Formats: sequence, C-alpha cells, structure tokens
Amino acid sequence: MEGPQERFVQGPQQSGTLYQRVGGIEYFKELVDRFYAKVEADPVLRPLYPEDLEPGKNHLTMFLVQLWGGPPYYAMERGRPLLRMRHLPFAIGQAERDAWFSHMSACVLESDVDRADATMLIDYFEKASQFMINKE
Repeated sequence: MEGPQERFVQGPQQSGTLYQRVGGIEYFKELVDRFYAKVEADPVLRPLYPEDLEPGKNHLTMFLVQLWGGPPYYAMERGRPLLRMRHLPFAIGQAERDAWFSHMSACVLESDVDRADATMLIDYFEKASQFMINKE
C-alpha cells in the first residue's frame, strides 16, 4: 500500500506522456511553426538561422516529439541529440538566448495545452536555452 510520503514524492499523476496529452505530433508541428514565424521577424535571431528554415523546423519538431514521449524520429534521422555540440557553431549569448526563450515560451502560452503541461514545457525550454549559451 502506498504511504503518504510516496504520494508526496511522486506528485500528482497525469495520464500518458506529455506527447499524448497535447495531441501528438500535430501540437509540436504547430508550436514549431509559430516559433519559426517569430524567428523570421526577429533581428537578433534571424541571422543565426540559414536561409532555408524548413530543415531546422523539422529537426526541432522531431526532437520535441521524441523528448516528450513520441516516436524516436529524431534519433532515427539524426542520432543522439547532442544539443550543445550541434549549437556550438552559432554564437549564442544572453541576448540570443533571451530572444529564443521569449518566443518559445510565448508560443507555448499561445497554445491550448493544460497549464501543468505548459509549465513543464516552459521549464524545459528555460533550462535548455540557458545551457546553449556559448559566448559572453
């Protein structure tokens, strides 16, 4: 029988993976499309991205799908994520990180996901974006 400490440590149980709860791959495609629309108009971020944004959109979508419990499309296509290594060629300072995080968190908040799931996504994006900083 589960005691009170176990319930406290585990926290509230949500059914299924975040990938399942948000509606699967379509949610992440829409999230990434909204995010890249903001990137296209951002004078700080746009210079970091190649002219053709489609490959990056696909990579980010597949990464997020896999990260949050969906099929391992990213690993099948690109191998291990190695996020920091893959982003080292791009000069990412605090300004770039802040712009990226601002747009991504806004896109999450604009979506119709449950508050707890939005918090999980934003917390992840906050930590991951901070980890990508590679210049002063």
